[in-house]
Amino acid sequence: MARLETFADGADGLVAEAVRLDRLYRGARAREILSVARDRYGDGLALVSSFGAESAVLLHLAAEVDPTIPVLFIDTRKLFPDTLRYRDTLVERFGLTDVRTLGPDRDDLAERDPGGSLWMSDTDTCCDIRKVRPLARGLAGFSAWISGRKRFQASSRSDIPVFESDGLRIKVNPLADWDPSDLRAHVVEHDLPAHPLVAKGYPSIGCMPCTSPVAEGEDPRAGRWRGKDKTECGIHLALPLENEQGAGI
Repeated sequence: MARLETFADGADGLVAEAVRLDRLYRGARAREILSVARDRYGDGLALVSSFGAESAVLLHLAAEVDPTIPVLFIDTRKLFPDTLRYRDTLVERFGLTDVRTLGPDRDDLAERDPGGSLWMSDTDTCCDIRKVRPLARGLAGFSAWISGRKRFQASSRSDIPVFESDGLRIKVNPLADWDPSDLRAHVVEHDLPAHPLVAKGYPSIGCMPCTSPVAEGEDPRAGRWRGKDKTECGIHLALPLENEQGAGI
């Protein structure tokens, strides 16, 4: 029977759980990691997906394990139309049955971004309103969530574990040790559809105003917040609203 995992020892118990699982499954195949997470956390497990350039691989693997796993998708209201169409394509292709679209709170937008141009002056607050807070609300009630982060993507991700403690819950990173060649091989083997913007020079895709094409030889994430000292939107960083000691979501 599916269940919501609880940690009797609070934060210490959660950290111990993550360390133990990471030791057991570091180096395991992604599908096995997903199966372990589904068996262990049951209805307390969700997958978070941007339906971006590399999302098809993780969604395909998760659907093979259990297509009823809740998938949380953040619609910032600033996404490329291509991303929304791609989401619909993958949902139908993989038979995903519980995709939940999360959006920014109307009061937050009215107070902080009534004209929709906050991204021009304060990208951190824009991401907080449009991505971080919606995901925090969407994850309420879940004890674990699946992320598509990979170590090769950025220096800030170079040492991510397979299982990690993340504020009030466990974060599962089944593709942590995958590299671009692994992703390409899986796409080819299973004939997975590509995000239409990849062919136009977008190897990493976020919101339309803050994503630009990447030139040959550039870092794949160079087109995200180009020209700014910013590498993460915030959903993998601290979330003070949830835990004053720095819980991330």
